[in-house]
Amino acid sequence: MTTPLASIQLYTLAAEFSADMDGSLAKLSEIGLKNVEAFDFVRRPQEIREALDKAGLASPTGHAPLLSDELWTPDGSIPTPAQEVVFEAAAEIGIKTVFEPMVAADRWLTEDGVKDIAERLNAAAEKAKGFGLAVGYHNHSQEFVASFDGVTAYEYFISLVDPSVQIELDLFWALAGQQDVVALVERLGDRVTAIHVKDGKAPASNPFAPDAPKFSSADLDQRHAGEGDVPTEAALKAAKNVQYAVIEYDNAPGDVFEDIRDSYTFLVEGGFVA
Repeated sequence: MTTPLASIQLYTLAAEFSADMDGSLAKLSEIGLKNVEAFDFVRRPQEIREALDKAGLASPTGHAPLLSDELWTPDGSIPTPAQEVVFEAAAEIGIKTVFEPMVAADRWLTEDGVKDIAERLNAAAEKAKGFGLAVGYHNHSQEFVASFDGVTAYEYFISLVDPSVQIELDLFWALAGQQDVVALVERLGDRVTAIHVKDGKAPASNPFAPDAPKFSSADLDQRHAGEGDVPTEAALKAAKNVQYAVIEYDNAPGDVFEDIRDSYTFLVEGGFVA
């Protein structure tokens, strides 16, 4: 069993990071973090690399769309560059693994749709090797809407992707997908190399179901790690091969840097990170 390193998904402080990159990273360093997970890095790799170096931080993982012409998020759509452009930017920053952050919900509703996602990610994994990189997938809850022969679309997808494709399990979104989070971690075993440490009150139903009302991040009732419905402690203890425990809030409940500090303290005092 490995002891993961603590990290922070920069989407958590997207507004603060864009307004003051150097100041934001300095605050993360002061909290004690040594790693971040880059977001929206493709258009400004040199700027981000210089800011990381100044703050004494590294970004071993990052999020960038690899499988869609446009990345839809609850807070708006983001145009997607060619994979080669993504990988070049990642290599410049020092990222080792690029995680696909989100694939639209309707593509997870059929077996053919899931097969297409897996085939595209397998192809991206091969292309990434030429840049000295790996790729992976980060879930939300749309992957748990459909099931095929009793297997969720998510776990069917896991069975189709190459073993070199890394899995970053977002605990909150797995719970929002009505999953037994600890059992899921146990079933996935060594495939999970990163975990998004995110907590909150579980939605009454899957927000990404076809008949669910539209929502934004502001609709999510998220809490500090260990203070919501997510069985964070048990999930981290069940994980066997996790390299990074990545703090994230889609909707920070208070001052974002204090919220990050609280979750970081939870990880450190619980002995969940090195």
